[in-house]
Amino acid sequence: MTSRTRVAGTAAVMVLAAGLAGCSDDGDGSDRAADTSKSTQQGASESRAVKAAYSRTAAADTARMTVTSRAAAQGKSVTVRGKGVMNLKEGASRMTMTAQGQRIEQRVLDGIVYQKPPAAQRSELPRGKTWMKIDLARLKQSGSGNAGGQVSDPAEPFTYTKGVSDRDVTKVGSETIDGARTTHYRVTVDVKALAQGDTAKGEQLRRQLGTSTLPLDMWLDGQGRLRQESIRLTLRPQTKDAQKTPAITSTTLLKFTDFGTKADVQAPPAQGTVDVTGKLAQATKSPGTA
Repeated sequence: MTSRTRVAGTAAVMVLAAGLAGCSDDGDGSDRAADTSKSTQQGASESRAVKAAYSRTAAADTARMTVTSRAAAQGKSVTVRGKGVMNLKEGASRMTMTAQGQRIEQRVLDGIVYQKPPAAQRSELPRGKTWMKIDLARLKQSGSGNAGGQVSDPAEPFTYTKGVSDRDVTKVGSETIDGARTTHYRVTVDVKALAQGDTAKGEQLRRQLGTSTLPLDMWLDGQGRLRQESIRLTLRPQTKDAQKTPAITSTTLLKFTDFGTKADVQAPPAQGTVDVTGKLAQATKSPGTA
């Protein structure tokens, strides 16, 4: 799990109008002007839909979610599968993840991630503790640029496309996902959006990915709610021995179903929880930070 990176984004709706047919063999330019105007209007509609996607999905209150993430390097791969529920308005979530026969429970509440590691790894925790607590805000303030690959908040994807422009959305087609009729879109997202205002982290991601933008594939149902999203990226090593360190290809698929389902998320008992934010921050601090 530590070698994978989960990046995701919100969904977009595109509304296409029929083009005008030419009135003559050579045309006088009026049709081209009309098409250009129509294309501009469509682009504006698309970007508005992207920015409204969060509210449309959150209006459902809750949903079941599944996440499948596969990381591969040098012919070897690890697949992580997760399933659970999310409070779409509050961002709270509860899920169970499995990888290589190991099981991890995770809860996210008020910006705090709680993880219950596999039984075989709990010996590393203080006696009587079965849960780890990670404060995402403190982790960010510490300058821990690499921690995001190890700690994930499923609600985070909703913030990534706030700055999407009219030219960033493309319609791919229509597909049926889990019995729901959806429209498939591809959205270009600036890598800096993934860093959520952290300039250093944004630059680090750009170097690792070798690009300043990423394509996100998204599927929306008829109500504009996110049903599925997918992303594939390649992280290139940023070490002194980069040529000897293999690149990691990560593919992640997120699905939402059963909108309105019960999603009660509570923090684990305090007496069984240990705060590991400081320890994780120190272990994953970006080079050059104090």
